[in-house]
Formats: sequence, structure tokens, C-alpha cells
Amino acid sequence: MSIDTSLDAAATITEADIFDAHLGGKLSVQSKMPLTTKRDLSIAYTPGVAQVSRAIAADPALAATHTWASRLVVVVSDGTAVLGLGNIGAAASLPVMEGKSALFKEFGGLDSIPLVLNTTNVDEIVETLVRLRPSFGAVNLEDVSAPRCFELEARLIEALDCPVMHDDQHGTAVVVLAALINAATVFAAITNRDGLIGGIREALDGADVVVGVSSSKFLEEDLAGMNDDAIIFALSNPDPEVMPDVARKYAAVVATGRSDFPNQINNVLAFPGIFRGALDAGARRITSEMKLAAAHAIAELAEEDLSSEFIVPSPLDPRVMPAVSAAVQAAVVAE
Repeated sequence: MSIDTSLDAAATITEADIFDAHLGGKLSVQSKMPLTTKRDLSIAYTPGVAQVSRAIAADPALAATHTWASRLVVVVSDGTAVLGLGNIGAAASLPVMEGKSALFKEFGGLDSIPLVLNTTNVDEIVETLVRLRPSFGAVNLEDVSAPRCFELEARLIEALDCPVMHDDQHGTAVVVLAALINAATVFAAITNRDGLIGGIREALDGADVVVGVSSSKFLEEDLAGMNDDAIIFALSNPDPEVMPDVARKYAAVVATGRSDFPNQINNVLAFPGIFRGALDAGARRITSEMKLAAAHAIAELAEEDLSSEFIVPSPLDPRVMPAVSAAVQAAVVAE
């Protein structure tokens, strides 16, 4: 299969292009039913809708089949760790969450809405989502700062009877694992055997792999001490920890989180298929086995054309979501 991954279009993007595209937001709600006649209105709304509401009141299980809630993913953020920009607040995080919802629809076929909350209190966020539970079928946590994100995810998994995943943690891990599977032939079973201490330079001395997922920087002199044929993943967005032209001096394989460089490690390879597979399988939780299955499915799609500049498939590859979804569903059945 040939996928267009040219960078020509990305190279010509201007600031005006970006702001014009975001004017008025990136999302809208479109009815699935025609509303052009009185009959249409009578079916979609009153009086017809009352029959459906009565039926759900009598049998709550019907909400799963006769509303969109069971297939709706909420993208939830408090704006405390947005991309590599840091704590910029709920309102400033909304464009990112809108984009995430758009990706769910385009690549996962799932309806999604962003929810940005004006609180950083874990108890309040959990309480909010528990109260909103009848309105959605899954939770994608996004851009919540550490270490609160770990507690928040754990609390929500226990409090909600639906799939919950912190994508910055697990979506990133899935795609990084897929990329590392194809970027290397050996993984150390035990790290830091010598108990080394210090900063980035000491950590990278003699290292085979470095994965950057923060706003820190890799200096060229830090990378110079890495082993030959090293692997450098500089995944912070929008500014990588080190630019690819510098990293390539010291590495056999270089990846970033950006679409305008080769080897984009993009969470969109993982989360649409993971959530789609979990919801299609009726899973109440997203487990480690499901995430591992997703990583291997992504890695396998790049095997045929594998090279130093192609270690994961393109986010635009239409095979990705079905393959990941199928792998996740198989993992659910196996569990």
C-alpha cells in the first residue's frame, strides 16, 4: 500500500493558515436524522422522543443502544501539561482537546467531545466525571500534569464502569514501544546496572536509546557519548528536545512527535483504535495486555517497508485503526 507522506504541504503552512483554520473552533454537531418535515420533528423530538425516554427509564440498558452515550468519548483536561507548553490553563487547552476529538472521529469513527475543567483538584475532577457518567462511554485523559495524572487515572478507573486511559502516558507508551520494536533488535532487561547518578550527560554516556517526552533539551555534547547506532526519540511538541539534523550525527534512527519530520511518533496511531476496540468489545477497562497488543499491531504494519526513516506507519495509513482495534478486541477475548 502506498501512503502519501510528503512534507511539501506542511512546509508551506503559514501562521495565517493555522489561525484561519481554527477560527470558530474545529468541531460541530451534525444530526444523523433529517429534520425537514413535521414528521421528522415528531420522530426526532416531541412527541416521539418521549417514547424512547420512557423505555430507557423502564430499562436503563436501552441507553446503550438508543443514545450516543455508549460510543461517546470525552477528552478531559485541566490544562496543566498541554503539549510542551506546560500549565497554560483550561481555556488555552481547548484547541488541543478539540483537535483530539476531531482525530477520534476521523481515525476511529467515534464521536467525541472535549471537556476542559477549571479545577486541578483530583477529587473535584473525579466527582465531576462520576456525575456526568450517563453522558459518555469512555474517558480519554489528556494533558494533565504528573504526578496527579497517575492518581487521577487510577481513581477514575475504580470509580467508573467504562474504559479510561491517560493518553499522554499510555498512548505515547504504545507508539514508542511499537517504534522501538522496529528500531532495535535488543532491549536491556535491566537498566542502570552500575547505579549511575547525575544529569542527562551521565545518563546518556554509553546509552543505546533515549526517549524524550518532556520540554527538556538534549545538548549535542550530551548525545556525543551515546553508543554507535543509537536510537534518539525527541518527542516533545512543538519543540523537540533536539532537532533531527543534530540527532542524526549520533544516531542510526531518529524520531520526533512532529509531522514535518520522518518517523513521527504520533499517539493518533494508537488511541483511536484502542478506544474503538475496547468499546466494540464491550470492555470496562483498558488493560496492559490490550496496550501491548496495540503496540505490536502498529509495529507489524511498518515491517514491509522498514528503514531508518520509516519505523512506524503513517498516521494517515487507513490500515492502522482497524489493525489496532482488532488486536485490542482479540486481547479482550483472550483475557
